[in-house]
Amino acid sequence: MASESFRITTEILGLHPSLSSITIDQPASQLTTSWIRGGDGLIGFGVHARKEVVGTNRFHEASRWWREERSKLAIENNVHGSGTGPILFTSFAFNENEPSELVIPRIIVGRKGDKAWITWIGDQPQPKLSVATPSQSHLSISFSQGGLSEDEWMRQVERAVEKIKNDELEKIVLARDSIVTSDAPIDLQALLQSLEREYPSTWIFLVQNLIGATPELLVRLSKSLVTSRVLAGTIRRTGDEAKDLALAGSLAKSSKDLEEHEFAVRSVAQALAPYCSSTNVPESPFVLHLANVMHLATDVTCVLNESASQTDIFSLIEALHPSAAVCGTPTPAAKVAIGQLEGISRGRYAGPVGWIDARGDGEIGIALRCGQFNNERTQGRIFAGCGVVAGSVPADELAESQAKLIPMRTALATL
Repeated sequence: MASESFRITTEILGLHPSLSSITIDQPASQLTTSWIRGGDGLIGFGVHARKEVVGTNRFHEASRWWREERSKLAIENNVHGSGTGPILFTSFAFNENEPSELVIPRIIVGRKGDKAWITWIGDQPQPKLSVATPSQSHLSISFSQGGLSEDEWMRQVERAVEKIKNDELEKIVLARDSIVTSDAPIDLQALLQSLEREYPSTWIFLVQNLIGATPELLVRLSKSLVTSRVLAGTIRRTGDEAKDLALAGSLAKSSKDLEEHEFAVRSVAQALAPYCSSTNVPESPFVLHLANVMHLATDVTCVLNESASQTDIFSLIEALHPSAAVCGTPTPAAKVAIGQLEGISRGRYAGPVGWIDARGDGEIGIALRCGQFNNERTQGRIFAGCGVVAGSVPADELAESQAKLIPMRTALATL
C-alpha cells in the first residue's frame, strides 16, 4: 500500500437513538453531512477530504476525484453492504458554472433497519458516540425578500405562460428565494432534527451548509438496479383529513398537474433509456402525502444494460440532471428561459445531492425544500420552485411556492 494511504475501518455498532441526535466528542468532528430518511441513513462528522468542481465536466471530474481518493484508503470493512465503508457526499450546483461540493467525512455513522455501523479514517480507536444536548438558546430569525418581490415573480410566471403559448416551451420551472438572517449562528444539527421530526418521509440532507428535506429521489443505484422518484404536480394540504382526501382526488384528476407530471416522467425515462433495459414506468402516478403538501409521484425503475458496464452513478446523474421536474421541457430552452426570468442564482438548490459508496452504489436526491447558508451560518437563502405550464395561474403558483417554503421556515422558527 502506498505511503500516502489512510486506514479506514468499518465496524458494527449497537443501536443508537436517531442518527440526527448523535455527536462525537473529538477535535474537528463537528457535524458536516447527512442523508436520513425514516430513521435510516448516514451522518458524517469532520472532513477527511473536500473538493469543489465547476464546469461542463464536473460530473466526470467528481468521478475521477472519488476514484483517486478511494485508492488512498486502506479499507477494512467488517460490515459490508450498501452505504458501508468510505462515503462521498455530493452536492452539485444547478448550473455548471457555479461551484459544486464533494466531501468525504472523517467519521460516518450509518443505520439501516436493525443494523448500525461506524466508519472512521485514521489509526485511532473507534470514536465514541454521545447524544446531542438540545440547544437552550432561542435565535432571532427574520425572513426578507429575495431576488424578486411576489408581484415581480408573478409577472415572470405570466411571461413564462406566454412563452409556452407561443410554442417556445412546453414547461418551465421557476424558482424564488427568501433571505434568512439570524442574530447568532444557526445550529445545523438542531435544524436537522427539526426537519427529521416534521418530515420523516423525506430525505434529510446536509452538505457544506446546504440543508433541507427533499421528497424527490433523482437516482438510486443498487448493484445494477436503478430507481428514480419523479414528483411534479402539487397541492397544499389543509390539515383536515376529509378535505385533504378530496384534494388528493382532485390532484389526481387535474389536467394541468397531470400534464406537468407527464413532462417530468417522460424526461427521466428518456434520459435513462441509453443506459438501461427492462424499464418500468407505471401508467398513472400516485399521490404522495407530505406534512404540508401533496404531490403526484411516479417511481421509474430499470436495470443497467450489460453493455453499460462502464456506466457509474455519476454518468446517470449527468444524464438525468436537470430533469423537467426542476427545469422544464425542452430542457435547453427551459434553462435559457430560467436565466431570463428568475432573477436569482440557484446555487446548489435543485441540484443533485446525496451519497456514493466505494462500490458505486448510492442515493442522489434533488436539493428541494432547502436552504443554503454562509460559513458563519448567520445568513442564507431558502428556495421554492413551481412548474409552469400553459394552464398555470400566477397567483396559484405563488401560493404553491409559499407552501413549499414552509418546511424550512417552520424548522428555522423552532430554533
